[in-house]
Amino acid sequence: MEKQRSFSIKPIRFFLVTSVTISFFVIFLIFFFSTWVIKTSPSLYGGPHNLTVQTFNPTSSSSSEYVLKNSILAGRRHFGGDNSSPQIFTADAEITGNSTSSRFSTDKSRSVDDESEDTDVITSASSGGGGEEFQELKNVIVKGGNNNNNTVVGNVKKVDCDMSKGKWIIDESYPLYNNFSCPFIDEGFNCVGNGRLNNDYMKWRWLPQDCEIPRFNATKMLELIRGKRLVFVGDSINRNQWESMLCLLMGGVKDPKKVYEARGRKITKERGTYSFKFEDYRCTVEYYVSHFLVHESKARIGKKRTQSLRIDTIDKGSSRWRGADILVFNTAHWWNHHKTKAGINYYQEGDQVHPKLDVTEAFRRSLSTWASWIDKNINPRKTRIFFRSSAPSHFSGGLWNTGGHCKEAFRPINETFTSTDYPEKNLVIEETISKMRNPVTFLNITRLSDYRPDAHPSIYGRKTINPGVQDCSHWCLPGVPDNWNQLLYYYLQSRTKSNFVD
Repeated sequence: MEKQRSFSIKPIRFFLVTSVTISFFVIFLIFFFSTWVIKTSPSLYGGPHNLTVQTFNPTSSSSSEYVLKNSILAGRRHFGGDNSSPQIFTADAEITGNSTSSRFSTDKSRSVDDESEDTDVITSASSGGGGEEFQELKNVIVKGGNNNNNTVVGNVKKVDCDMSKGKWIIDESYPLYNNFSCPFIDEGFNCVGNGRLNNDYMKWRWLPQDCEIPRFNATKMLELIRGKRLVFVGDSINRNQWESMLCLLMGGVKDPKKVYEARGRKITKERGTYSFKFEDYRCTVEYYVSHFLVHESKARIGKKRTQSLRIDTIDKGSSRWRGADILVFNTAHWWNHHKTKAGINYYQEGDQVHPKLDVTEAFRRSLSTWASWIDKNINPRKTRIFFRSSAPSHFSGGLWNTGGHCKEAFRPINETFTSTDYPEKNLVIEETISKMRNPVTFLNITRLSDYRPDAHPSIYGRKTINPGVQDCSHWCLPGVPDNWNQLLYYYLQSRTKSNFVD
């Protein structure tokens, strides 16, 4: 009986041992196969070749060139799509993108206020349903970019959404100041002071479509420029933005008496040089008029001396720009005047006055002169440079001197009624920036401003102007330029560390 019991146990042991052995073998096969799949998966997604980095431009089909210097791309992942072709670029690679194929936006899991120098994750959503996700590490400079607000930055590149795509929304907390709290609004921009009763134009705030931008914080902005010089250089539209910045900053000042013009000057259209000191922050916010950024001169043609524009010589006031910590440039408005557009016996290079020169070519040469001056005279380790795009006018039924008007506009307009053409001047600006050695950020405000014919002074501008002439070029304050400065604040606030070249 004992023998029979012992014999019956052996088959059960044999079965258990066999089962355990088979189980371990199956687990080993699964682990080996999984490891093989993970190691070979890059080949399934196209491998490290044919990366195309592209930007999205809703208003132009022109391609843009981006130059990446000393770049490192890591953590690449690609997910199918017939229109997507991943590729790795290393140092000194050039990337040309079709501006209508895709758009970039920062990973929205990151805070708008994030100022860390960690790696940034960038996502590209392709029009064909595919996409790419990769990480871009330090020492990256990106130049160029059609209709792209993150055109050029230094050291670390964090690609943003297209700030020009979005909508105007009512914000009951707006305006952030008024003509009583800000004593710096000159007569031409003080629409309320000039009798405008409809103040709805003050309540609108620009909301980008694919990202969030922080509300302007005057105290934080003042801290950003503590001990620094913030300098605006350009035409009267840039003076418009400069006055807006002064008014916005007053919201963070405890004692208004400690904000004053260095020479005691009152802001008027007749003067073109101002430096306002914010005593508690040891900073200045300055404006220098320069209609063209190059030298307005006179030349002798025959026996007559006539006005000329030295497109090969920087503006004579350029010495005042040196040493600034933040420079905001613009030029565009005066290039639309009759004499400038005609280009007859007006543009001068050296001793030669061109009998006829196309205005776009003259604009390009002038910007090349400006760019050369910047590269030779501005230290990118100290100075952050912005170039603001052209601001649209909204004359209807004529030009400024032929009965053009905008007084009937009371609300922002939608995309149907705005121009679909991307201004040629903006293309020239971006082309110039792409060739510069110094990093420059292109502040693109054209499209978002094009929706706002309601926000011009119209008949509520300077009282001394002929009543038949309306101002549909400048902007009421508070108003649209406050939103330009919100974008400027965003770039300064979110990239104080990364945008300066080490």
